[in-house]
Amino acid sequence: MRSNDTDPIAAIATAPGRGGIGVVRVSGRDLSAVIDAVCGRALAPRMATLLPFRAADGGAIDTGLALHFPAPHSYTGEDVLELQGHGGPVVMQLLLERVLDAGLAIGVRVAEPGEFTRRAFLNDKLDLAQAEAVADLIDASTAQAARGASRSLSGAFSKAVHAVVDALIELRMLVEATLDFPEEEIDFLERSDARGRLDAIRTALDALLADARQGALLREGLHVVLAGAPNVGKSSLLNALAGAEVAIVTAVAGTTRDRIAQAIQVDGVPLVVVDTAGLRETGDEVERIGIERTWQEVARADVILHLGVAEAGEGASVRGAEPAADADGRFRGNVPAGEEGARAALAADLDAGIAARLPRDRPILRVWNKIDLAGLAPRATDDAVWLSAKDGRGIDLLRAALLRLAGWHGAGEGTFIARERHLEALRAARGHLAAAHAHAQRRDEVLDLFAEELRLAQERLSSITGEFGADDLLGVIFSTFCIGK
Repeated sequence: MRSNDTDPIAAIATAPGRGGIGVVRVSGRDLSAVIDAVCGRALAPRMATLLPFRAADGGAIDTGLALHFPAPHSYTGEDVLELQGHGGPVVMQLLLERVLDAGLAIGVRVAEPGEFTRRAFLNDKLDLAQAEAVADLIDASTAQAARGASRSLSGAFSKAVHAVVDALIELRMLVEATLDFPEEEIDFLERSDARGRLDAIRTALDALLADARQGALLREGLHVVLAGAPNVGKSSLLNALAGAEVAIVTAVAGTTRDRIAQAIQVDGVPLVVVDTAGLRETGDEVERIGIERTWQEVARADVILHLGVAEAGEGASVRGAEPAADADGRFRGNVPAGEEGARAALAADLDAGIAARLPRDRPILRVWNKIDLAGLAPRATDDAVWLSAKDGRGIDLLRAALLRLAGWHGAGEGTFIARERHLEALRAARGHLAAAHAHAQRRDEVLDLFAEELRLAQERLSSITGEFGADDLLGVIFSTFCIGK
C-alpha cells in the first residue's frame, strides 16, 4: 500500500467483464477539475445527473449518471465522484483514462486494492472490523455469511467489542487511581469489587469469543477431506453431499486419481468437500502421485471423514479393498483374492493402517457407507455415522455431525462475521484477563501487574476495531480487497 493517502485516486468500481452498468469512482480532496472536464458542469450534491461524459476533444465517451458526494458526507470522507455508464469493458477503460487525464494536474492516480475503504477507515467513516466486513460481504459464499458480514458492516461486532473495552477502561481507571494514591491504604480489590467487575468482563469476553467463532466459521467455512481405501464410496459420498454428479463413480479401484473439491453449504455454513484417491500401495505411477496428494489434503483438513464399508452384524467392518497392511501400518501390495472372510480381514488390515496414519490433532469422523447392501438402518454416534451414499439415507445425519464437529450452533439474529485475526485478539485478551484474575487472588495484591494485564487486554481488543494497530497490518488487510473498493 502506498504511503501517500492524500493523492486523488480513481478506479473502475464494478467487476471486470460486460454488464448493463459500469461505475468509475474517484476520491480526493477537491475533484472540481475532474468534474468540470468530464461532466462539463457543476453537479448538485448527492443528486444523480444524466449527461454525456466528455472526451478531451469535446466528444462524448458515453452518456450516463454522474453523482458528486462532497466531503465529509461520502464513503471515503473525501470528495467522491461516481460516473455510472454502460458496462462495456472498453467504455469503462476509456472513461477511467479520461478521468486520469483530466485529473493529471491534481495528481489523480489509479487506486490500489482496497484503497477506497482504507481511506474510509483513516477518515473515521468505518472502523477496521467494519472495513474488513466490506470485503467479507463481497466474498460471502452463502446467504448466512452475507447476512453476518452485513451485521458486522453495520457495527454489531464493533459494538460488542466496545462494550467489553468500556468495562475494561472503567476498571482500569479505578486501578490506576489506587496506584496513584497508595498511602490511603484502601483495600481496593474488596472496596471497589474489582474481582466481581473482572469476572463480569471475563464472562462477557467469553460470550463474545463464542459468537466470533460462529462468525469465523461463516467466513472461513470447513475443509472436509474424504479418506479411505479404494471402493468404499468416497466419490459417491461427494456426489450425495453436493447433490450433483461431480465425481466419476465406478467399481474399478483407483478411478479417482486426483483431488476433486466441491463447495457446498450446510445450514448456511460453507464447506469444501475434497474427494481423494483411495489409499493403498500401487505400482501405477499416476495413482501413486494421487495417493501422495491425498495425504497432503489430509494434513490440511479441518475435519477428516474416514470411510469404510458397513457390514451386517455387531459393529461394523470394512471391505471392498484387497490391499493389506503390515503391523506397523505400512501397506503391503495387492494380494490375490481368496475366500470372503480372508478378503475382509485383509481389507480391515488396510483400514487399520490408514487409521494409524491419520493425524490426531483434528476431528476424525468414521463414516460407514453402503448400509443399503448390509441391510442396516442409518444411525449416528459421537464419532461415527452409518449411511448410504447411494440412496441418501443417513446423509442428513452426516451433515448434522459435520456442523457439530465445526462447533456450529446455528445463526441467530445477532450473528456477525469474524476473521481469524479477530479470534487471535480475543483469545489473547482472554489470556491477559486470566493473568489479571490470578494476580487478584494474591494476598499481597500486586496491583501494578494487575493493571498491566488489564492494559494489555484492552490493547488486544482495540486492535480488532483499529484503535491500536500497525501500518503493516493495515497494508496486509486492505491488499486483499478488490480494486475499486
